[in-house]
Amino acid sequence: MSDTTPETVSFGYSEVTPEEKTRKVGEVFSSVARKYDIMNDAMSGGLHRLWKDKFVRRVKPQPGEQILDMAGGTGDIAFRLAARGAHVTVADINQDMLDVGAERALARGMGPEEGTLVFTRQNAEETSFASGSFDAYTIAFGIRNVTHIDRALAEAHRVLKPGGRFFCLEFSTVEWAGLRQAYDLYSEHVLPRMGQVIAGDAASYRYLAESIRRFPPMPAFAAMIAQAGFASVRIEPILGGLVAIHSGWKI
Repeated sequence: MSDTTPETVSFGYSEVTPEEKTRKVGEVFSSVARKYDIMNDAMSGGLHRLWKDKFVRRVKPQPGEQILDMAGGTGDIAFRLAARGAHVTVADINQDMLDVGAERALARGMGPEEGTLVFTRQNAEETSFASGSFDAYTIAFGIRNVTHIDRALAEAHRVLKPGGRFFCLEFSTVEWAGLRQAYDLYSEHVLPRMGQVIAGDAASYRYLAESIRRFPPMPAFAAMIAQAGFASVRIEPILGGLVAIHSGWKI
């Protein structure tokens, strides 16, 4: 008899097998894909737009650069990067999210025939891209949903060119005491109700709130980025750590 304990990972507050998490996360985003952007506005009071604008300013996309936007889903980050002249590959494990993004891109005249955006289904932990393919790698509000975060970070390092830059925008641990307590109440009680009213899905938004709480604190996540091989790792908290921009360089 083997004494090996099967590996488990967190799905919200539950512990599940890696295969179960991948499947369950897929179900969550398939469920909310069509209402995802509406819910983002409702959940953040529109602040997510300002956070994404700041994030892209930090990335500093240059005309002609090749950028991989992982977990890019509905295209919010990719549209901002492409508007500055970058060539963006939008990757996501969820086809429903990619379909929404591709439809939005066509409506903006930014389809693949224009050479600005390409949408492709990829697993962040193991992509089909050649090593050293991209000048920058971005991931916004997606890394906490990856089954093995360390593998996704290692893959980000692999696909970047030497001198390439990594940028991650993610919810984090609020360090301002008053805001932390208010946000805990909001995420636990209000978010699921909003999900039910707007998207008809309370359970998915309950998971999303729980996944935020289970995500590593800012210093711990920065250490994971460094362990993946990135140098000059930086943390930029926003609103006391409600969200944070993490960055690093491949040297």
